[in-house]
Amino acid sequence: MNKPIGIFDSGIGGLTVAHAISKLLPNETLVYFGDTAHLPYGDKSPELIHSFVEKISRFLLHEKDCKSIVIACNTASATSYNYLRDKHEGNVPIINVIDPIIEAIVDHGTHQKIGLIATKTTIQSGVYQEKMTRRNPDIEMAVLPTPLLAPMIEEGFSKDKISKTVIENYLSHPNFENIDALILGCTHYVLIKDEISDFFNGNVKLYDSTDILALKMIEIFKKEGLINTEKRELNQFFVSDLTNSFQESASRFYEEEIELHHKKL
Repeated sequence: MNKPIGIFDSGIGGLTVAHAISKLLPNETLVYFGDTAHLPYGDKSPELIHSFVEKISRFLLHEKDCKSIVIACNTASATSYNYLRDKHEGNVPIINVIDPIIEAIVDHGTHQKIGLIATKTTIQSGVYQEKMTRRNPDIEMAVLPTPLLAPMIEEGFSKDKISKTVIENYLSHPNFENIDALILGCTHYVLIKDEISDFFNGNVKLYDSTDILALKMIEIFKKEGLINTEKRELNQFFVSDLTNSFQESASRFYEEEIELHHKKL
């Protein structure tokens, strides 16, 4: 089906997910929306996030005629996935970044204690904990809000003294003693994945929502007959507030040069 895939995030962190989808589904056209005017979502109420998500989904489905929506934001997935899924059930697949990670961990089958780092709202929602308990109640979860990581990454701090200090401060928390896996519960965190792995000397398996989600999309698209077999069109990238810093950062998240366009909601 030669319609685009809609992807949205609170900012540009979801470009890590968009890039993974482009790699594994190279024939698909992407329409990305980053709600940079309202970031970060992680410190906002579920009700306010819900209102943002409603406007973004309307833009992707009605103006851009997307065949599927990917919620490339853990906070929005935690607060608004069920609403979007139920509203559009039977029409377009709504895919969140949380369920594929939970499935991958359960399928792994050997984890005993798993850590989770994410925004305050994602942690407070309890979505990861509830889904994990439902799928495998024997897995112990240790959770920790890490509100400084996303803005640190947005500002370009990685692989330096500042990022190392912040990462070490969070990951040395007693909650994470004896974990054998860690969920990177924010799409931004992919950019510091190597630093996190180094902190644990490579002994802790890291889960993020890039390739895991893209593989899940292939599974869903094959089942629903949504795989595009024609030549794809140009990908489009929109943000609700355009600044030079976002334009410069976007290429780091997407791993290649892209052009952002301003779209006010």
